[in-house]
Amino acid sequence: MGYIGNNSTVQNFTPTVDYFNGNGSTTSFTLSRSVGSVFDIQAFIENVPQNPSSAFTVSGNVITFTSAPPSGTNNIYVRYTSPVTQLVKPAPGTVLPSDISDQLNSSTGYFDLPTGTTAQRPSTPVNGMIRYNTTLNAVESYIAGNWTIVKDNTYSIDYLIVAGGGSGGWQIGGGGGAGGMVTGTENIASLTTLAVTIGGGGSGSTGPGSGAAGTNSTLGSYTTAIGGGRGGNNNSDETNGGSGGGCGEGSGVESGTVGQGNAGGIAYDAGVYYGSGGGGGAGAAGSNGTSGGGGAGGAGSTWLNGTTYAGGGAGGGYDVGGASGGSGGGGNAGTPGGAGVAGTTNRGGGGGGGSYSSAGGTTSGNGGSGGSGIVIIRYFGSTRGSGGTITSSGGYTYHTFTSSGTYTA
Repeated sequence: MGYIGNNSTVQNFTPTVDYFNGNGSTTSFTLSRSVGSVFDIQAFIENVPQNPSSAFTVSGNVITFTSAPPSGTNNIYVRYTSPVTQLVKPAPGTVLPSDISDQLNSSTGYFDLPTGTTAQRPSTPVNGMIRYNTTLNAVESYIAGNWTIVKDNTYSIDYLIVAGGGSGGWQIGGGGGAGGMVTGTENIASLTTLAVTIGGGGSGSTGPGSGAAGTNSTLGSYTTAIGGGRGGNNNSDETNGGSGGGCGEGSGVESGTVGQGNAGGIAYDAGVYYGSGGGGGAGAAGSNGTSGGGGAGGAGSTWLNGTTYAGGGAGGGYDVGGASGGSGGGGNAGTPGGAGVAGTTNRGGGGGGGSYSSAGGTTSGNGGSGGSGIVIIRYFGSTRGSGGTITSSGGYTYHTFTSSGTYTA
């Protein structure tokens, strides 16, 4: 039968007697052993047995008499009668795994683990060691040559990734395409880290061949949101992207990325008054230009927080302007001769196209810049992770990143 502690022979009862000198005033004396009660010893004063019910008390290894014994040499003595007279602490290395393994433990309390930081881990660990790591706030075990978290707490997150929107085109310019919009739900283990990259909006167009597509946004290894395409500069130089840029001239169509956005609209250039296509949005394609002016930007898409993102920029017109950008941050087109409006920051909206005016001399408007992207993570309940700006709404915790950073679950 297994047991914990030293060999039983070490704990055999050894009779002994403690002697004390009375002085007529001292009532308490220190015993050589701790005892459990007055019935574990026999006390004598001047060879007279003392009544354990009234003449003395014991507490651990101290005996206290009701009245001070008289003066004398060794005139007080205590004889130990109980075999359970001491607690023996096992010597280091004397308790073997076989002494405690496969033994029933009916305790409803706890098992206290060693605690320390990562830096305080054993210098020569062996497989099977277990401890609580205060740096990681987790129980860890040394398994197959590596420290491993014993149990990862997983929880579900919803996420939104929006890339930067593309710029609007110059002079009857096409609307900028919205940044790609990616959404999803994943289970994530606590302490997992996700790198966050926020895509920038494309710089507004100022002349032929200028302007830029938006840049990508990322969240860990999840699907990358692609930057929105640039609107055409009164030319067919628009580009595709998360959503395609609106056509500045001709009938070319720049597509959006499947699952992230839509195509830009085509230009109308069959008459005196014409307009360029609107940039695509996450929820709809950009409208085509018409004889009445540029096409509206494609609508964005509304996420779980009730906010609409990734609207396309509106296309500019010839002596007409003011087409509307798509809901979700798309920039409006410029008024005749005016610059397009920039896409909304942290919505991924496409920039509005510049418009042209022939009145009182020609005036060409620049294209608006695209809006920057955003990444949002949310989960139900109180705060569990860190990173970004943390808010709460409707029972959910939100982590909003408007600049690059790291989310730690």
